[in-house]
Amino acid sequence: MSAKTAVIIGAGPAGLTAAYELLERTDIIPVVYEMSADIGGISKTVNYKGNRIDIGGHRFFSKSDVVMKWWQNIMPVQGAPSKEDIKLNNKNKRSRLSANGPDPEREDRVMLIRNRLSRIFYLRKFFDYPISLNFNTISNLGIKRIMKIGFSYLSVKFFPVKEEKSLEDFFINRFGRELYRTFFKDYTEKVWGVPCEEIQADWGAQRIKGLSVTKALFHALKNIFSKEDSIEQKKTETTLIEQFMYPKLGPGQLWEKVAESVQSKGGIIFLKHKVTALKMEKGNITEVSVRDEETGEMKTVKADYFFSTMPVRELIDSLEGEISPNVREVARGLMYRDFITVGLLLNKLKIKNTTAIKTLHNIVPDNWIYIQEGDVKIGRLQIFNNWSPYMVRDESNAWIGLEYFCNEGDELWEKPDEEFAEFAIDELVTIDIINKEDVLDSTVIRMPKTYPAYFGAYDRFSEISDFTDKIENLFLIGRNGMHRYNNQDHSMLTAITAVENIKNGITSKANIWAVNVEEEYHEEK
Repeated sequence: MSAKTAVIIGAGPAGLTAAYELLERTDIIPVVYEMSADIGGISKTVNYKGNRIDIGGHRFFSKSDVVMKWWQNIMPVQGAPSKEDIKLNNKNKRSRLSANGPDPEREDRVMLIRNRLSRIFYLRKFFDYPISLNFNTISNLGIKRIMKIGFSYLSVKFFPVKEEKSLEDFFINRFGRELYRTFFKDYTEKVWGVPCEEIQADWGAQRIKGLSVTKALFHALKNIFSKEDSIEQKKTETTLIEQFMYPKLGPGQLWEKVAESVQSKGGIIFLKHKVTALKMEKGNITEVSVRDEETGEMKTVKADYFFSTMPVRELIDSLEGEISPNVREVARGLMYRDFITVGLLLNKLKIKNTTAIKTLHNIVPDNWIYIQEGDVKIGRLQIFNNWSPYMVRDESNAWIGLEYFCNEGDELWEKPDEEFAEFAIDELVTIDIINKEDVLDSTVIRMPKTYPAYFGAYDRFSEISDFTDKIENLFLIGRNGMHRYNNQDHSMLTAITAVENIKNGITSKANIWAVNVEEEYHEEK
């Protein structure tokens, strides 16, 4: 009797987690098709001349014990062997580990423990993120504006927006109208390209959850008297965490190791192979059509189970079979926000470290900086030196990523690389973060469909999920696979849950959709 197989569309965190879990928990053989040449999806690491880029910034932190242990099983915290290395060594009957931890050949494949610092750059000044009511904030904003923010916050506590129909309502209820206008409105609209009143409140529930002014202030006061030393930081809001794990050479390093493990256990991964169609018969998927992106060759692949991390709009368009016109209409109306990163290598930054945190070469200590200035289009600035010093080839240089939010095909997206790099450099010069003469090199990376949008046809998304849930052997997982703004830990949990359902014979998909919705996945308890 031949073994059962599962086709997995996409080699990002959700797809690779599904493949790994199938091999660990079942007798099902995963076959992964990834249309790009890279492992990791948007969690990949791009290596540019020895300088590494983390697209979007990926903190390895989760409220889920399952995910925290999963990561450390694959890649240990520096100084300890991982369980996955030990298993592979036993299987190969040769030791790669010494009694003191990884041997020199594998010493780079570890997690570092990093301190988190993100700040807001506004009015050409730094503000804490989340905003704290301290001397720096008062000095930067001025007493008059602080009082307006305070009265506005108190007002909404007594007279809240009764029905949160939009993201604007969500923000106002938690922060007050004045603070929303000062620190949330412009930046959020820069990210999404539409007014906050046109975005579903669900986005706030996904990304901010339990954070409020009260909780931010309580966290600040608590830290005066005590610190939570555990990396789990279970009692801390996700937005307020102060430490996280991080692969020494960026997030892609972990997912490349997962891919190696999948292949060593009998799983199959095809890069540059795009799934172009899924055939549906009698309520199940029976096969997929796959195109080799290098040769153009087409093939048909049958399987017992199918996992999709491809954008939902493309999935529904690719389905062949009886589908309601309404489902296709909703899918065509789903929207996405795309992403461009400009990597800049510099002799130094113009802005200096004025914090009490000691850093190499006096570089500012932030992991990323939210740019709230209205006269530039840049949304966020990453400083890769502070994610891991091993991300930059020469530690005497500053290696940064300028992040832009756009729509595929718009003016920003269509700019030639050289022109875009010049444009980005000029923006940082404008807001006094760099001097142009300090730029040594640059690169431009475009990432389509990075953010599934909570507008367009999103308010009818249940019509799609109701339809796909009835396809018993099809599992939608991950960020784009579910059209949900999940972090990588939530994307992994959707894959783990789907595999558990198969193993236990559970046909309902409700628990997959409940990831990052159920109380245990929220920041607030």
